[in-house]
Parts: sequence; C-alpha cells; structure tokens
Amino acid sequence: MGHNYAGSNLKIFSLNSNKKLAEAVAQSVGVELGRCTVAQFSDGEIQINIEESIRGCEVFLIQSTSAPVNEHLMELLIMIDALKRASARNINIVIPYYGYARQDRKARSREPITSKLVANLLVTAGATRIIALDLHAPQIQGFFDIPIDHLVAVPILTQFFQSKDFKDIVVVSPDHGGVTRARKMADRLKAPIAIIDKRRPRPNVAEVMNIVGNVEGKTCILIDDIIDTAGTITLAAKALKDYGAKRVFACCTHPVLSGPAIERIQKSEIEQLVVTNTIALPEEKKIDKIVELSVAPLIGEAIVCVYEDRSVSSLFN
Repeated sequence: MGHNYAGSNLKIFSLNSNKKLAEAVAQSVGVELGRCTVAQFSDGEIQINIEESIRGCEVFLIQSTSAPVNEHLMELLIMIDALKRASARNINIVIPYYGYARQDRKARSREPITSKLVANLLVTAGATRIIALDLHAPQIQGFFDIPIDHLVAVPILTQFFQSKDFKDIVVVSPDHGGVTRARKMADRLKAPIAIIDKRRPRPNVAEVMNIVGNVEGKTCILIDDIIDTAGTITLAAKALKDYGAKRVFACCTHPVLSGPAIERIQKSEIEQLVVTNTIALPEEKKIDKIVELSVAPLIGEAIVCVYEDRSVSSLFN
C-alpha cells in the first residue's frame, strides 16, 4: 500500500461499531483517525461532537450497523448531520456491514421494506456516497439515489483457501439464494459447486435436505454472506457429512453470530469458520474454530480510489 495522505483534506472518522477496523483502514490510507466524541445523555440520547475543522474536506465515515443496530444507526445519522452542518465537501459513508439488509422486499403482505427505509434515512441525513461490502441482496444498490460502490470479500476469502492447497474442493451454497456467490468462489478455485436444497414438507416438520451436486469424498467449502444464528450453516455441514463429504469448512463476510451461534459452530461438523472483520467480534465469540481475515486493506484502497477519482472496479480482482 504505502499511502500517505497526512495533511491532505482526506479525513476518516469512526463511530463506535468497529473502531479497530477503522484504525486499520486509516493506517492503510496513511492518515490519523479524525477526532470526534460520541457520548450519551442520561436518557440515552446520542450526543456527537467533531473535534476538528472539516470545512471543505472529503470525509469518509466508517460505521457498521451491527448490534446494537439501532444505536449504531442513530450514531451514523447524527454524525452525518454534524458533518453536513460543519461544511464537509463530501460525506462518504463506509458501511462494512449494512444492517436491515435482509428486509429487502415484501416476503408477506403488510411487511415493511426496511433496507429501503434505511437508505432513505442515510440520503436524507446528507450522505453523498456509500461504500458497502457484500450487501445481502445486490438490488439494495438501487435503493440509494446517490453513488454506491459495492465491494466484495470473495477474493479475500478465496485467498485463504488457496493458501491451504486442498485437493478435491467443492464450493457449496447453503441455499438457492447464494448460488451466485458460490459460483464466484468456485471460478476462482477452479472447483465445481453444489447446492443444498432445503424444504419443509409441512410446518414444524424437520427440513429435508437434498444435495444437488457431488460431494462424496470431497473437501467442502460452505459460503454465505451472513451467518447469524448459524442454524442453516451447521445443518448444511451435517447434511454434507451425511452425503459422504470428507471435510467441511465454512466462510462468510459478516459474522453476526447472535444467540446460539457460537455453541452451534463449536459442536458442528465445521472444521474452521473463516470470517472477515466487517463486524467486531467480542472476545467471548473468538473460539479456536473461527479465523478472522481483515477487509481493512480493501476498504483503504476503495477510499483512495474514490478520493483520487480513480475507478474502484479494479478492486474486484
């Protein structure tokens, strides 16, 4: 990398969701993190103060809307307002993990489309550009009426498995929705794909899992964008073993890992779960099975490309 933008009008600020990632991004760009304080009044209202002049600056604000999602979202909206009123030239929002992304359509009657609502809130607050990583559904890009750069973590995850030199790999999508993602990784690994076909014969009856593709005697890599309670991925791992897979690994971009997730992964057939640091993992979730890779260099490069008006598309390789 070797960038150094100290003294330029490029500023990077971080809120509370993932300070460690933001520090690593700032380091890769060669600037200090901007100074701001995020405090709370005793009733829980968020108070933000920017401690340095940003007039006319190109500001990049890093915040994942991970748990506690509503607090992190409000911090983000309030900070955007502060930046706008402090006359920042551009307000670029870097969202490593975009919460509410799973509410991207009306799956049933009378449901909200919350990821569109969140997009509206960000734009109304004053964001001028979004840099996001592995949105749950690519159509969320269309929910924004401002430019959006959509980065992908597949190359980073793939590199990890390439370095392992496995034989007989099959990349597995845990459901029909993730086939495109599995295909991208499989193309890089020059491996075939398999798909887990899940269905419930009727409500509250255990899921029947069929596997489309050959996994017998193979090293399987399950790939998903989000692992939340880890129910789907651990059941998928078990199904692969039942169908004769030799080894099972799993990877995802966003380790939400809520509720029973860690316990399930610990007890599962998964040998290693490879994740990125788009969401800060608390100490109690750092188990031996989990390997964490950094997206800081990728985000840093994207920031530099945007700042220098260069194409971001080169980062997809």
